[in-house]
Amino acid sequence: MIHFFDYDIAVSELPTKFTYPFCYTPHPLCVNASRIVRAYVTSRKEWLSELNQGKMFGVLVVKTLDGKIGFISAFSGNIMGTNNHQFFVPAAYDFILNDSLFKTEERCVSELTIRIVKLENDKEYIGYCTELQELINTSNIQLCELKCRNVEAKRLRNERKKNDLTAEEKQEMIYESQFKKAEYKRLEKSLTDDINSIKSKINELKLNIENLKTERKAKSVELQSKLFTQFKVRNAKGEIKSLIEIFGEKKPQAGSGECAAPKLLQYAFANSLTPVAMAEFWWGESPKGEVRQDSQFYPSCQGRCKPILTFMMDGLVVDENPLEQQNDLLDELDIVYEDEWLIAINKPSGVLSVDGKSDLESINSTIKNLYPLSQVAHRLDMATSGIILAAKNIDIYKKLQSMFENRTVTKRYIAILGGVLKEDKGIIDLPICLNPLDRPRQIVNYEYGKPAKTIYKVTNRTATTTRVEFYPITGRTHQLRVHAAYIDGLNAPIVGDTLYGTASERLYLHADYISFTHPITFKKIEIKSLADF
Repeated sequence: MIHFFDYDIAVSELPTKFTYPFCYTPHPLCVNASRIVRAYVTSRKEWLSELNQGKMFGVLVVKTLDGKIGFISAFSGNIMGTNNHQFFVPAAYDFILNDSLFKTEERCVSELTIRIVKLENDKEYIGYCTELQELINTSNIQLCELKCRNVEAKRLRNERKKNDLTAEEKQEMIYESQFKKAEYKRLEKSLTDDINSIKSKINELKLNIENLKTERKAKSVELQSKLFTQFKVRNAKGEIKSLIEIFGEKKPQAGSGECAAPKLLQYAFANSLTPVAMAEFWWGESPKGEVRQDSQFYPSCQGRCKPILTFMMDGLVVDENPLEQQNDLLDELDIVYEDEWLIAINKPSGVLSVDGKSDLESINSTIKNLYPLSQVAHRLDMATSGIILAAKNIDIYKKLQSMFENRTVTKRYIAILGGVLKEDKGIIDLPICLNPLDRPRQIVNYEYGKPAKTIYKVTNRTATTTRVEFYPITGRTHQLRVHAAYIDGLNAPIVGDTLYGTASERLYLHADYISFTHPITFKKIEIKSLADF
């Protein structure tokens, strides 16, 4: 199961700390190991159709008890319906093999699914649904035709009223009007009764379906809870915990523990292998709505993996989270505009806009040292540099907030993309929302995503990159990064984007221009900050 490199590894080539899996640059040994894995997977022709739809692989460089350096590899989920393949480590807990619990109770869930599908495709149920739709259509036609006839009759009566009419004729017209209205109401009630009668039959069948779905969901949750109680992983100290214990009140999400990283550490600890470095890479097409590039390395997911890996790495000396390392970039604020109401700062890359969970300083906290009542009016991602605007008191803050919400503030960003765009300009319109299973990554989702629009303009091209100006119409989290990287966007990630592209010395995204009408003086304010790339 362990694979060795075709050259001797010097001690100086090894990292001194284990990889922090949620933000890292892959170690050269992991890069070499991933090449070997890709070569092997390519040779398995029978897998490629499935894998090309998208699969995450992982490699873990390890040291054996006798000091040899090699690596083990894994994949997320299963391939061809099984976790057991010769080149890769087995599952941390194999649901498929542990059939004493899984198969018996899953069979019950599957039987409920079969009953649900059977009811949903029942001829009587489909017949009622078809009959209902046809009746609604014919009812609308009949009511519409009768209403048109009544309107025409009323028009004729109005014409007759222009003539001299006897009392009997006038009374006759009143009776006619009353009859027409009553006739319409009788037809409307009759058709409604017929429709409700069919709806009642459909609802009765639907209730049976919904009850079965509720029962299935309850059994699925119960089964999953039992499985996660059995699903136990160990850490570097030799301690063992179930996923239920690790996640606590949050409860594990479906698929927890089945990703590549937990499989790798579980196998290493069970076989007395010392973890040295780890990396995960993507194979195939990007999942719908997400940004994944073939062959690119990605951090472990936050939702399913972070609680598990945090426990499993306890006892290892792990790299610090680079996003939480204190820096000296805020020793002196780079103020690019200031008056008695406002202040604009040129934020360096790698600095928080506002305070987070860590104790790191932010632009907001630093400005408050100067002006205790100040508050930043908008945010830039930690990795993004450029202009950030703050108010010196709460009243100005509320006015600025209103301006941003009403989109009366114009912003421009400079970015370098890792690809050559064909078009010189355009508009990207892709709705975005948070990926709840992998915070803080955002996904494109046409059902739940919020509208997000970006205007772009190309200013320069090289053989491998494109320099663009971005003009965001909306201000969604990671909007520019997702719009640049997503396949239906520009399909060219911003250089240095560790979430949606590949790592570099920094994220090449800079907020270089902002303009707005001053909330007090009503003068047009334009602020610029040249990008240093």
